[in-house]
Formats: sequence, structure tokens, C-alpha cells
Amino acid sequence: MHDVSPVTNRGSSDVDMSAQERAKITYKARLNQEEVMTMRWAQLWRTIITSALGKTLFPYTRYIRTLNLEDLEELLQDSKFKNRISSMFFDGELAAHKIQTSGPKNTLRLDPGRTSNTLGEIITTSTPMLEELSGKIENDALLRWIPRTPRLRLLNLWYGGALVGAGPLLRQHCHHFKTLSFWAWDHPEADQKFADFLNEINPQTLESLEIFSLASIGAESFLALSCHRDSLKELKLNSINSTAMHSLHMLAGCTNLTTLLLTDATNRTVYLKMAHNEIFVEVVAWLTSCKKLRSVTFRNIRGGQDLLTPILLENGIQLTSLELRGYAMADARDFHQALAHQTSLQELQLQGDSDETGEGVATLVESLCQLVNLTDLRLQDISDYFTDEVLGRLARSLPKLEGWYTSGWGVTDAIWADMAMLKSLRRLDMAALSRFTANGILDFILRLGPGNKGLVLAIMMADVDCDLTETEQTTIRETISAQVDGRFEFQLQRGMTCWEINWPSGQLIPLPDPDISEYEAESD
Repeated sequence: MHDVSPVTNRGSSDVDMSAQERAKITYKARLNQEEVMTMRWAQLWRTIITSALGKTLFPYTRYIRTLNLEDLEELLQDSKFKNRISSMFFDGELAAHKIQTSGPKNTLRLDPGRTSNTLGEIITTSTPMLEELSGKIENDALLRWIPRTPRLRLLNLWYGGALVGAGPLLRQHCHHFKTLSFWAWDHPEADQKFADFLNEINPQTLESLEIFSLASIGAESFLALSCHRDSLKELKLNSINSTAMHSLHMLAGCTNLTTLLLTDATNRTVYLKMAHNEIFVEVVAWLTSCKKLRSVTFRNIRGGQDLLTPILLENGIQLTSLELRGYAMADARDFHQALAHQTSLQELQLQGDSDETGEGVATLVESLCQLVNLTDLRLQDISDYFTDEVLGRLARSLPKLEGWYTSGWGVTDAIWADMAMLKSLRRLDMAALSRFTANGILDFILRLGPGNKGLVLAIMMADVDCDLTETEQTTIRETISAQVDGRFEFQLQRGMTCWEINWPSGQLIPLPDPDISEYEAESD
């Protein structure tokens, strides 16, 4: 239910509407429609809450398996949840559960966070089937709710500090608990407190841990994870800091991992191989002992290519997904050569600084051509000097590609014949400086077959001298729609020098050209 909430879609009630349908709706009508949708969503939450109070004919809450209180909080925060809708929502038996705080000029306003916790208190009194719990849940509330939810399997919290004292309760009441994630826990005692939690829950039960943002964890937490070395399969640590990097070798006992993600949002972590080689050697020993690894992601980890190379060369490891961001081709010859050993790869994402020298490009391309099982290939920046010949060779070598994002230089219609050989291609993002013609693009489209149904063809950096007229773009869009029910996107290079990918959604985000003023870009 949370995924289709009009509130979590920023109030948009026309997600599934076509552009023509949206254009017909007036501004006033749209506001009315959004208010109606928010009213319905508020009524649904009110029904759930009053069900827990025994005020509905059917005991809905007794059958709830997933409860996301963050969605409730976002509803309470929404600008449309005011006046009439708010009055309706907090009418009658819910009036006493509306928590307010001081606002400007001595006014009172709703406190969404505390109110959602108060309402969650009501709901959890009658949710014996609850398996997944999410939201900005306060520590004292969580400690009260855990004994009520014996089937709990998953916790997704905003602040990790809410876990303090929860370990013994989970151990006693929630024997199915196995998945934990939280957004942040930046506190001097976070490492010790989190280690206590990991030691207090039932040993060898935690299967998945994900930390989305900054958390002050390190050696003690990593050592405590050894209590779950047999069960832990998925470990995702975003915004890892230098302290945590220095302590990665403490994870040596966790060798049953299938998924590993490490991200440094600040790009300030230590370069282990250069600064602390003895720790680097121990981390490599741990990584190469994880024989069940299938998916590895390193984002902006300094020297990440050096940590990954031994994994790629380890005969006992067969990866299906690999992502490396924030490295340089000039420092990655060994890494690029090692890629050829992982022929089991199905998804590969590389982003880094390219190199004008042909040797670096040749090494990378040679390895890529060996990865014949790839279905999704995303190359950003690292492929800036890919030419027609390179792209054509990759297309001939990787017949299973379904999605392909690439940059490049001086790309022309010469690639289309090879691209048309990709019978399963569903998305092609050409973020390369290109000189395509309408006839060349149309010829490619007319060669597409049933396996290309729904293809999205995006040309993001067309040379200004090879602009397509509106008539040509319309013809291409009509042709691709008729041929494979696909879509065509087109953007000139001038004013947009590059596009950034929003991983893992694949959404293209335009980045402004620093050499062109805002006035010039708008005037175009």
C-alpha cells in the first residue's frame, strides 16, 4: 500500500496517466484531484487505527504483515493534510492522540513524528501477524512493541539508536528476526551500542544488514557480526568512514556473504593499500575467502580497484553483478585485465576517469568482450574515448545485452548495423558525442525484432551540427512506437555536456555545461 500512496509520490495522482491526459487537466482540477486522493489515503490510515481500537466491523489490523509508519508520518506532514482532512482524521476517538508542538507566534502545530509513534502504539496492540516494521520509531516505543510482534522478521529504522536495549527483547520474543536496516547512527557510543545489540540477539540469525547513511560503527560492531558469520548473507554499508575502513579486516569471520556493498559518500576514506598495507592484505584475505559472493558494489572507495582485483582472480568466486565507481583508468590496468576471469557476470557498472591513451581503452575492451553473459552494461566516463569500432566490437561480442549505457567520442551511424544484432536489447543510452542521422536511426529501428519490444533509445549528446528536425524526431518516435512499442529520447550536446546515472534506478540526470552560461542555455 505504501508504494502506491499519493503522498509518497509527492502528491501526484497521475502517475499512470499519459501526457495527453495530464495536459487536459486544469490546475484547479488537479488540486481537487490530489486532495481527493489524500483524503482517501487518510481514510485508509484512520480505518486501520480505529480497527485497532475495536471500532470497525472487521478486525483489519490482526491481518497486517507489513507496517510502514514513515508513510503515515509523510501523510501527516503533507501540505494537503490540513484543515478539513486533518479535522476528519482526528475526529472522535483519535482526537486525544493528536500531539502538537509550539509553532510561530505562539501557535500550535501538529508534530508528525511523535503523532505517528503514538498512533503506531495503538496499531501494534493488535498486530499479531506483523512481520515487517518500518519508520522513525523512537527507542521507548520500539521496546514496547517488540513483545507484541512475535512474528517480526524485518526492522527498517530511521535512527539506529532506537535499537539500544532491543536485543534481549528480540531474542526472547522474535525468533524469526533476520533483516535489519537503519538510516544513520552518528554517535560516539554507536559502535559499542550496536555491538551489544548484535551480541544480544539470537546468534547466527541475522541474514541481512544495511546502513543507508552515516554511522559511527567500526571494529567492535564488525567483530560482533562474527556472531552471525554463518547466517549473514547481505552486508551493505553506505557512507563508510576511515575508522570503519581501518577495521574491515575484523569482518574476517563473515565468509558466507553473497552480497557486499561499500560506499564512501565523502570520498575521504583511507587508501588502504598505500597507507596500511598490512590491513589491506588482511581485507583481501577476507574478501577472497567469501566463496559465495555473487554481487559486489564499491562506490568511491579509494583504491577500490585494488581490493576487487583479487576477488576477480579467485577461481572459487563467480560474480553475477559488479559495480565500481570513483576510480581512474590509469590506475586500473590489473583490475580491467582481471574482469575477463568473471565470465559469469550478468550486470556490470563502471564509472571512473577515462584515459586518452589507446592502451587503457584496449585493455578494458578486450576484457569486456569476454563477458558473454552480460545482460546489463553501464559505462560512465570510463568509456569517454570509445569509438565506432569499439562499440561495434562490444555489440558483436555481447549478444545477451538487454540494457546498455555508454559514453563515447565521435560516434556515427556506423554502429547501427552491429547494434541491430542485439536481439534482446530493451534500453540503449548513448551518452556519447554522436553524429547520427535520421536515416541511420530509422534503419536501426526497422531492423528490430520481437525481442526488442519496449526499447528505449536515448541519444543524449548529439553534435549540434547533426541536430534532428522536429519532423525527423516525430518520424523516429512514430516508427519506434509502431515497430517495437518503444520510445525515443533526443538531446543536443550543447548546454548539456554529460548525463549522470542515478544508480540503481538508471534514471538519467542532466548536468549543466560549465562553459555555457545559464542565460545562453535558456536562450537556446
